[in-house]
Amino acid sequence: MRSRVPEVRSWMQVGRGVLLAALTMTATAAWAAPARPQLQVTGYVIQADLDPQVNRLSATADVTFTALEDLTTATFELNNGLQINKLTDAKGSALQTDRLSTNSTVRISLNEPLAKGTSTTFHFEYSGLLKGAETSPVDGIKLAAVEDPVSILLYPGRWFPMVGLFTNRFTAELHIRVPSDERVVGSGPQGHKSLPDNRTEYTFNWKKPGFPGTIVAGKFVEPVSEGGLHNMHIYVTEPHKAGALDFLRQAGREFEFMTSTFGEAEADRIDIVELPDDSVAAAWAPEIAAIAGRRIVDHNSQRLLSNTLAHQWWGSEISPATLNDAWITNGMSRYAELMYLEDSAGRSAFQSAVTDVQAGALAYDTEPLTTLGRLDPFSPQFQSMTLEKGAMVFHMLRWEMGNEAFTRFLRGLLSQYTDKPVKTSNVESVAEAQSHLELTPFFSQWLDGTGAPTFNNKYTVFRLGNSKGFRTIGSISQDLDLFRMPVELRIETDGKTEIRRVDVSGTDSSFTVETFGRPRRISIDPENWVLKSTPDLAVRVAVLRGQQQVAQGDLTAALVEYQKALDVNKTSSLASYRIGEVFFMQRNYQSAANSFRDALRGDGDPRWVEVWSHIELGRIFDLTGQRDRAVNEYRLAVQTNDNTQGAVNEARALMQKPYKRQDTDN
Repeated sequence: MRSRVPEVRSWMQVGRGVLLAALTMTATAAWAAPARPQLQVTGYVIQADLDPQVNRLSATADVTFTALEDLTTATFELNNGLQINKLTDAKGSALQTDRLSTNSTVRISLNEPLAKGTSTTFHFEYSGLLKGAETSPVDGIKLAAVEDPVSILLYPGRWFPMVGLFTNRFTAELHIRVPSDERVVGSGPQGHKSLPDNRTEYTFNWKKPGFPGTIVAGKFVEPVSEGGLHNMHIYVTEPHKAGALDFLRQAGREFEFMTSTFGEAEADRIDIVELPDDSVAAAWAPEIAAIAGRRIVDHNSQRLLSNTLAHQWWGSEISPATLNDAWITNGMSRYAELMYLEDSAGRSAFQSAVTDVQAGALAYDTEPLTTLGRLDPFSPQFQSMTLEKGAMVFHMLRWEMGNEAFTRFLRGLLSQYTDKPVKTSNVESVAEAQSHLELTPFFSQWLDGTGAPTFNNKYTVFRLGNSKGFRTIGSISQDLDLFRMPVELRIETDGKTEIRRVDVSGTDSSFTVETFGRPRRISIDPENWVLKSTPDLAVRVAVLRGQQQVAQGDLTAALVEYQKALDVNKTSSLASYRIGEVFFMQRNYQSAANSFRDALRGDGDPRWVEVWSHIELGRIFDLTGQRDRAVNEYRLAVQTNDNTQGAVNEARALMQKPYKRQDTDN
């Protein structure tokens, strides 16, 4: 049973294995970043044959690279499903290899040492079966598969010899041969020609340093396009053709917003292409936004799409210099998604999304953002920190700098480092230059530190003489000794509401405010500009961690986390709903029904819990042979008029056809 919470995205949007807004699923891998890269790949020439009938990839790759230190061995990452049949150096001499399946690498013994700064080219000939997730570099996630009707060769799937995941920029000339009834989508200028035996060769040539390592091939219908949509095309299979044009139009609106915000993208073409539903929710590459087929037609993937498109700037145009800098592109792609949400759906939807992001930012906040490179980039902590806390860093920068300076800062960062890697120190320099602020305390707190302040305030109100109003003298206290940042103060009076900006420094900061009306309530940071600890966030954090345990299959540990959320807020509808999900997975239907009813009687936060609790109760009644009661619950769901994640559509469908548990349900 899938989570219903709006989703969070990462570099490649792993729908089955990446951190979602509620951590629906994750993956682990035997992976560790080297202390420093040994070599820099600069270019590839790859010839690849795909045979979907037998799930086979056969390929050659000429890999040009430069030694970054004196080398006697060289290590490349390569999908475990692929075997090197032949490997030669620039002189044509054979090279010996050792396969390390624990981390999907191949170690090459050099015939003679390669001096630092020396460039050379190796010729690889390799082949193997790619099907499902059995050989994936990331456990449980299908990233490279040659299948009918859609084959995916995603860059993180290591379907070619590579180094420096998302940090080593390279050029690529790709020749991809497929059955003649298939089309191929890749990065860069493209062409195709017919071959014997009902085969077609597609050619792509990306000449700027970047990440053109993703190929999607399949039995796609004629690509759909529409005038005025930034040279956009969408490639889908026949079952998803009906939703293609609407999805393309949505992409056009999102791309236009981001272009107006960030400046022109580095490429003038965007191909949206369908991914298999059993793969990942989305992936990106230069000129490519790849989305799971079911997401194209479900009318609830606007945020998934906007995050994916944002990577054309944040990931493709600029990229992290090291994984310690991954918060820059991961976080800004996430925040770009929220910026579009604010523009299209309004401030209320934006604020709700920010609250979810804050919870994710605090879920694993035990290490500084700039030290995460040693972690598996698909681990819950790396994903949560770089996406969510990274997004909050940009959100707080926007507050401290102001909207105009923030936009100048983003555009300046992109223009100065186009087609280049960017470091955290570069972000700091550009931010200070564009805002004319001294931001060392800000970056020290949020990049080099951990934790978030817990704000409290105390104040005394004095009446001023001659009917001049009231003076409020108070202080803002918080628990981080080194904290320094402006914080918004909202003073609600008998008359109008007053807003003040208070510079908070250290554990106690005083303020004085004069108002005409008597203050009735004073709120600290009511618009959620600052990442902070609150009881509400404690509930959300516990729920997030519980969902992570569910993703890892530990339902007992998940219930412990959910109970922590209820200990903080006994009326938490969200915690009760998640407990109901676990009981449903365990087929403990009575306990599940009790929990879903608790969710309906709870605090109603978030709002979507109501509609989905009715649906889940309806499913339980269907499974226990009580069709009339089930239909009543589905009717109540429809009456909420809340179509979050397609809830109303789901309820109407279930009113027509009873729910039956599928073999794929947990």
